[in-house]
Order: sequence, then C-alpha cells, then structure tokens
Amino acid sequence: MQKQSKIILGIDPGTLVMGYGLVLCSGSRLSLIEMGVLKLSPRKEAFERLGLIHKKLAELIGRFRPHDFAIEAPFFGKNVQSMLKLGRAQGVAIATAMHAGLPVTEYSPRKIKQSITGNGNSGKEQVWKMLQNILELEKEIDEYDASDALAVAVCHHFQQHFPGKAPGQTAGKTVRKRSGGWEDFIRQNPGKIRMP
Repeated sequence: MQKQSKIILGIDPGTLVMGYGLVLCSGSRLSLIEMGVLKLSPRKEAFERLGLIHKKLAELIGRFRPHDFAIEAPFFGKNVQSMLKLGRAQGVAIATAMHAGLPVTEYSPRKIKQSITGNGNSGKEQVWKMLQNILELEKEIDEYDASDALAVAVCHHFQQHFPGKAPGQTAGKTVRKRSGGWEDFIRQNPGKIRMP
C-alpha cells in the first residue's frame, strides 16, 4: 500500500518580513521542499506591502499546490499599532489561503515551540537545531523568520499525526486517530460511561 503524500505550507506572518516553509509529508516522514522570506520595504505604503504578501502567497500556492496551510497566531504585545499591522498581514495570508481552497490552521508561538522541542519557551536557535535534526538538514539558517515558518508547518504535521506530543515523545507509541465527537467516544468507550 502506497503512503499518501501531502504538502504543508507554514507561514510566520509579518509586515516587514514574512517567513514561509514548505514540507512534504509521506506518512510520518518529513522533508523540506523550500523555505525563505519575503522582505518588504518600510518605505512602501502599508496596503502595498499587504498586496505583496498576497502576491507571494498566491505564487507559492500556485507553484507548490499545498494541501494544508498553517500560520502562527500573533503574539499579543503591548504595542497596539504593531498588533494591528501584524493582524492585517495575518488576515491577508489567511484570506489568500482560503481563496485557494486550503484548510487553514492557526497555532500559538508557544504551541509551535512545544510541538518542535517539547518546551514552549524554547529560543529560535533551539527550535532551528531541532528542525535540523527532524528534517536532516545540514545547512545553517540565514533568517529565523524562515525557520519559524518551517516550524509552523512541522508543528501542523505533528498535530495531525501525534496530537499533544513533542517529537521525542512519539517514538514507539501508538497514537489513536481523533474521534468524530462524543458519539464516537461513547461508542468506543462503553465501559467509561456511567448512567445514574
């Protein structure tokens, strides 16, 4: 039986630098397709930069035909203006993916780090070292925005195949497929239900 392959596009949104990472998933095996950044000039108008984000994502989606789209949720800081700008960039990215018919999933920065390293407080260097190990990469990173986006894609893969576990926790363990709701849970676990 042939393993079904799929491509995941991960995005680290930004108004001046947007990271992207694409991985090919064949069963539980992962490989890097491409990662990089879109650098946007601060001299350009905000709406022009949003248009360039849309254009780049549409180009990536058209060229690689990903099956899933995963994006990092904005980190809530104290600067309201920065959050507003980041939210716009994220909204354009999500709208572009949805327009292309891709399912969209959002992950918090902490969830991404937890999924990759097992520690939600890991630094960018630690996340990159773990990605190098997971994807068997030897090259060094030029832009951490690219590795952050790659981490989003890998996190999405792990959440689909090993929900709630870090990579080191998955070896040798059987992970049940998510059920379809309470009805499935009750049907699969009749001994856990007590009626009054």
